[in-house]
Amino acid sequence: MNITTFLAHLLLAFFLLIAACSSAQIEDIHTKTDAVFDPDKVLIVYLSRTNNTKAIAEMIHEKVGGKLVSLELEIPYPEDYDAIVNQVAEENENGFLPPLKTKIEMDKYDTIFLGFPTWGMRLPPPMKSFLHQYDLSGKTVIPFNTNAGYGVGSSFETVEEMCPDANIMERFSIKGGIERDGILFVMQGKKAEEAEKEVTKWLQKIEVIK
Repeated sequence: MNITTFLAHLLLAFFLLIAACSSAQIEDIHTKTDAVFDPDKVLIVYLSRTNNTKAIAEMIHEKVGGKLVSLELEIPYPEDYDAIVNQVAEENENGFLPPLKTKIEMDKYDTIFLGFPTWGMRLPPPMKSFLHQYDLSGKTVIPFNTNAGYGVGSSFETVEEMCPDANIMERFSIKGGIERDGILFVMQGKKAEEAEKEVTKWLQKIEVIK
């Protein structure tokens, strides 16, 4: 191999190396900007009695990242179904907001996923407490719901009323258990697989994930 051929091969190798590095840099930049939300600024807060809403919250957390927080009350609700139904009905009638044990540094978060079941065709009082306690103005709010098959009632409308200055994105709702009939946690096995597909489809539709 003469010196001219050697230099030509060397120059070709150099350009190939530069091209490879540039391609890698572009791919890395694309990867970093592909996420819609910064996971460090995402909060997934949920209320769950029979763990169905919790299961959906965990599916969202797995796909989106962020901080996963369960709402807890200073004085927990009774375990008995009839007792909690009566207490919640009274709280709704009187406008009582049960104090929360859960404390959150809300300034850290820009995107808030709100998860809750339907109680008495309304937004559960603890979630009302949360929305009353924390100002979500200017934040992106994404509600999701599990219910016994009767729908969400006025839950989503109440979220909108209590977050008038938030950017509320398309909501998600799915059938969970029917505690009244003794059907509690159902988000397992085939049902969990189907629910995860629905969650993924929803998150892609609202462009939270690709």
